[in-house]
Amino acid sequence: MNRSSLGARLAPLLLVGLLAVSLANVGLLDPQRLGRGVMNIGVFTSAMFPPNLGVLETVALAILETLQIAFVGTVVGAALGLPLALLATQTLFGPWLTGGVRLVLAIVRTIPALLWGIIFVVALGLGPGAGSLGVGLYSLGYLGKLFYEIFEGVDAEVLEAVRSVGCSRVQLARFALLPEAANNLLAQLLFMFEYNVRASSIMGFVGAGGIGYYMLGYIQLLRYDALLTSILVTLVVVIAIDYGSARLRRLYLPETRRLS
Repeated sequence: MNRSSLGARLAPLLLVGLLAVSLANVGLLDPQRLGRGVMNIGVFTSAMFPPNLGVLETVALAILETLQIAFVGTVVGAALGLPLALLATQTLFGPWLTGGVRLVLAIVRTIPALLWGIIFVVALGLGPGAGSLGVGLYSLGYLGKLFYEIFEGVDAEVLEAVRSVGCSRVQLARFALLPEAANNLLAQLLFMFEYNVRASSIMGFVGAGGIGYYMLGYIQLLRYDALLTSILVTLVVVIAIDYGSARLRRLYLPETRRLS
């Protein structure tokens, strides 16, 4: 048996062993702990029904604030991320610039949305303004990376054709990269907005506005029936956004041919 075939046979065993050790270290192989967890989930779930419709108006206003946070944050992230993505595109600039910009985007992306929310709560005080900027900076890190990867995926022949007529970097971006990448940019932007609605839902946990503020309060007060109402309203809104995003994609993005 050669070395490569031996490694192929041992790799699954090593993976299973690593999984077993990891499960034990995080406590998921303790039957007593798992049994208590199942019982606690049962008690928690039974306390959620029926949902409390008395808080529906409060929750509806809070989810509207959450949508505003997500919308503003997505627009801020896209507005800042697009120029930075162009500066990070290696088909436009050399490594001396793209490397630095990519490092900045990586640093921004490393900080979780909740931590950005805390930073802006400290800077601006409690409220949706801090949540919007927190979501915006979080979106900047991810949209910047996604955008420059889309730009670098543009067909090299298109770029060479535009370069051959003596276009500058600005013209190359304007007449080649942006038109060719527009469909993918829109798709990623819509996805980021969908994601930010979910992310904004927990911004209230740190005082940054949105429905998360009420969710945290309901948990602390053991009002699980009101918590279920909040979750159901959020679910309805997320499903509506998914449907609306799909409609927008069909309107503005080219249809893919289905396999027969």
